[in-house]
Amino acid sequence: MTAAPTSSATAAPTAPAGPTTLPFAKAINAGLRAALAADPKVLLMGEDIGPLGGVFRVTDALQAEFGEDRVVDTPLAESGIIGTAIGLALRGYRPVCEIQFDGFIFPGFDQITTQLAKMHYRSRGRLTLPVVIRVPYGGGIGAVEHHSESPEVLFAHTPGLRVVSPGSAQDAFTMIQEAIASPDPVLFFEPKGRYWEKGAVDLSAGPYAAGARDAAAPAADPNSFSTLNTAVVARPGTDLTLVAYGPTVATALKVAEAAASEGTSIEVVDLRSISPIDTETVIASVRKTHRCVVVHEAPTFLGSGAEIAAAVTEACFYDLEAPVLRVGGFHTPYPVAKIEHEYLPGLDRVLDAVDRSLAF
Repeated sequence: MTAAPTSSATAAPTAPAGPTTLPFAKAINAGLRAALAADPKVLLMGEDIGPLGGVFRVTDALQAEFGEDRVVDTPLAESGIIGTAIGLALRGYRPVCEIQFDGFIFPGFDQITTQLAKMHYRSRGRLTLPVVIRVPYGGGIGAVEHHSESPEVLFAHTPGLRVVSPGSAQDAFTMIQEAIASPDPVLFFEPKGRYWEKGAVDLSAGPYAAGARDAAAPAADPNSFSTLNTAVVARPGTDLTLVAYGPTVATALKVAEAAASEGTSIEVVDLRSISPIDTETVIASVRKTHRCVVVHEAPTFLGSGAEIAAAVTEACFYDLEAPVLRVGGFHTPYPVAKIEHEYLPGLDRVLDAVDRSLAF
């Protein structure tokens, strides 16, 4: 490949706009299709993403629609995938890489943290690397070792990377488009345990949807992307703020529903972005409820919940009526499938933290 093409004359038509109901995985597929159709510079790369459609069928039928040059089956070499994507991005393309499972990302860790994250800064802003790395992550599917990890904080700790994780089908559809349109490198963590859960999706949302974006125009300012940068109150409440993202958003909503049956009003905040964190939305919620619990599947030790707890404590010290509590995985390697339910922060463990907070 040489310079990126500038015309989208041969691109396939976008999917019809409008509301529909889609599984989480199909919502991402629809967002990828919209980006591929609108911008010939967008291409997908990954292991078995072509005729197979990926292990979770997230890229199903996209190679048949857009061709082998746009949806590329790669060798089993994550460092090669990321390194190639960096070169393509420097030539004007917008590569979207799929890491087949979360634990497989580490062979590409060097390329991500020492090259992808730093070239924009190193070049004093002259170079941009619009690379998206899709990472199916988290547990709950009964998988073997290296298939259920939550390594998001390793990348959130690295300056120069956006790290996001959608918690709903609608956000999955919109955020994958915004990630691709962004000039920044984005780690897009997909909660694979939620791939088959359905939700309402407005197919007219997003920068590429229904041909909304001119493929020849410069990418929009990523700071203007509402879902890529801002947290959202997924359920309003008054007694306690429950902060979650990705796979634990659905858990948090179930906790709020269970607590409501006992007369407790929980406000659920879906972070959406892990780096940067929209602390303003979280702080505003905590100042209203005076209590906060943070939940994520990754180990609590030095996890993203620690950063949120510190930010909330610093900003809301005189508003808090209880310490900020965290619920997450334990500081161990991810366990074997038959006991993963003991490791993951389920309904009972989160409700226990809610009760402890309310008891102060």
